[in-house]
Amino acid sequence: MITELSILMPCYNNECHALVADICAQAESIIRSGRRLKYEVIVADDGSTDQSVISKNKKIDTLPECTYEVRGRNVGRAAIRNHLARAARYEWLLFIDSDMKLRNGSFLKNYIDTESRGAIYGGYEVNGDPGMLKGNLRYKYESKYNRNASAEERRKSPYDNFHVSNLAILRSIMLDHPIDERVTRYGHEDLIFGKALKQAGVEIINIDNPVSFEDFEDNRCFLAKTEESIEMLYKLRGELEGYSNVLAAARRLEKARLTKAFRTAFRLTAKAIKSNLTGNNPSILLFNIYKLGLFCSIKDGKTSG
Repeated sequence: MITELSILMPCYNNECHALVADICAQAESIIRSGRRLKYEVIVADDGSTDQSVISKNKKIDTLPECTYEVRGRNVGRAAIRNHLARAARYEWLLFIDSDMKLRNGSFLKNYIDTESRGAIYGGYEVNGDPGMLKGNLRYKYESKYNRNASAEERRKSPYDNFHVSNLAILRSIMLDHPIDERVTRYGHEDLIFGKALKQAGVEIINIDNPVSFEDFEDNRCFLAKTEESIEMLYKLRGELEGYSNVLAAARRLEKARLTKAFRTAFRLTAKAIKSNLTGNNPSILLFNIYKLGLFCSIKDGKTSG
């Protein structure tokens, strides 16, 4: 049972006062019920550029046991989480992304009631109006690939089926195995962290305790983040063998001696594919082809997509 918990939230241009208030209300309710719980909430703003968001989030400092830290320089998804782990006071850490929402009034209780000496992952669910979001690439992608997100399914491959966006972990483990700070841009910090935990023999317990993902950027923004992600994958490809579907597909092309032909075909069709993906009816099949095409086209740190 967890009795000391630091709730850590990296933030970048997301208004998250309501999420923090919800978490605090759950923590205070647990304490009022007579349960022993020391807690704190630390929100680290990682160089947000939207001053109105920063202004609204400063209300977090008025909530019990909460700190809102404004950092002037964006250090990236891995480094900000490592910073939060070092800043935390308590034995257990709970990482939650600032763009998530809670739909479960027992969210915090479910974590503190779980026995573990390693890490606990609660999962996430995709929510939103399918009619309103039918043209949103991120929504379509997350909906398709999060269908088997139950704890039972995640237990089959716990180290490649978890996200730091909803993860409880012992602070001592996090400090001994920090997230690789070469991950400075979007993507893959979860995969490389999962590999490190597996190599260290850290047990990940999966429970059904999801956060809700409801904030979907527009197609152009998501595609730009995906392009960053593929560049990071190429940079870390040696460490991520066996952990990435894109890498696996690229290796199959290589073994079949089809990489050059695929790269040529992609170069001829990339503009049309990108037009589809930024349009009103994006194709997930074309999205997967686009990612593979970008990866195969990388040369000297640049893509030709």
